[in-house]
Amino acid sequence: MSDSNKSVTAQAINAQDKELLADIQDALANCMKCGNCMEVCPIYKELGTETAVARGKLALMEAVLSGKIPISENFDKWMAKCVSCKACSVKCPCGVPADELIVRGRQAAVKARGLHPVKKQVFNLLKNRAMFDLALRMAGLFGPLSMKKLPRPMAAVARFPMPGLDKRRVTAPFAATPLRSQNPEVIKVDKPKMKVGFFTGCTINYIYTDVGQAVIDVLKANNVEIVIPPMQHCCGTPIFMSGDVESAKLLAKHNIEVFEQYDIDYIIAACGSCAEAWKIEFIELFHDNPVMKAKAEKLASKTYEISQFLVNVVKLDKSRLGPVNATVTMHDPCHMARGIKVTAEPREILKSIPGLTFVEMKEADRCCGSGGSFSLANYEISRKINDRKIANIAQTKADTVATSCGTCRMHITDGLVQNNMDQNVFHVIQLLDRAYKAGQRK
Repeated sequence: MSDSNKSVTAQAINAQDKELLADIQDALANCMKCGNCMEVCPIYKELGTETAVARGKLALMEAVLSGKIPISENFDKWMAKCVSCKACSVKCPCGVPADELIVRGRQAAVKARGLHPVKKQVFNLLKNRAMFDLALRMAGLFGPLSMKKLPRPMAAVARFPMPGLDKRRVTAPFAATPLRSQNPEVIKVDKPKMKVGFFTGCTINYIYTDVGQAVIDVLKANNVEIVIPPMQHCCGTPIFMSGDVESAKLLAKHNIEVFEQYDIDYIIAACGSCAEAWKIEFIELFHDNPVMKAKAEKLASKTYEISQFLVNVVKLDKSRLGPVNATVTMHDPCHMARGIKVTAEPREILKSIPGLTFVEMKEADRCCGSGGSFSLANYEISRKINDRKIANIAQTKADTVATSCGTCRMHITDGLVQNNMDQNVFHVIQLLDRAYKAGQRK
């Protein structure tokens, strides 16, 4: 190919790339390059490079729009170097939704270059509910052959090298039986005050079934009837955050259509990311589809994260709580603190438990470094971010860490093990469930 033909081809590619970001040009221009995002970006704190921080990523997108660079492998790489903690957007004095714009950059990369082959395979599996369920059931059944449990709750390490998993990394074992298979579709109570649909999400259904059972027991203790739709599926957040919008829409549509079949008063989730998907992401995904958007908005209006639901809707009976003798500190997941903005309610629950001493940690809402799949692809960076969180935990002298997210629980547990600390990590609702059971023994 001649140099002139190469130039024409490059111009055509650049023009196509520019079109993929044209609708956010004005939003990108609102960034005044002040650098406030550098103060709060956990990745920038570790790497110190301009492309690691929101300002640099937005500049890359502007460079695409001006025709200076194409949407290349390098562009894709730096769009992916983000834990989606939303701290940059909260800090921005101009109100630039940098986290949303970075996701748009990822979406443009997917349209221009396609998904990474590994992600494509994983997402194809995830979109097939039956195959995904079978694969994770098999992981639970044969997990003991590949994972060795550690002497602390819900912690395991690989027995031999596994693709994409650092050999040092502590994870949680898959459940031998998923939560939805352990319980009937409808869990009745004697005098129901209301009926809720429990969106379990993937982590609680296939790994942290102990959290799911605690949610069920606490709701039963408060006379709430529970429906667990067996056909529900992943909320799609991992896919959406990776830029694969069309696949995310498929999962969102599936879940909306499953839950709208049930006569329920509320939908509850015990994961900030899942709750955010229902309350915010599903609506955004269908912004151009009036029918689906209306359905998403209707269900979003009655969706609550579990602690928010118990405190603000159920008005839980604190007089029935027994003592839980523990010193507890709280880690706020990013999608709880800056996504659905629920931080007061988990603390109210913890402070209501007799015998429990609550100690606030420094930077409780700072990202733990997990970022969903980010920590799989960038373990060394996520480990450094997590070390800062572990240091803050150590300062509290607490013996227990509470949180509201399964991936945060897993990543913080890994950090505690790597730093030779013996604190255990639990979901807030597990501690509340323990208090209800202690109250029954009084």
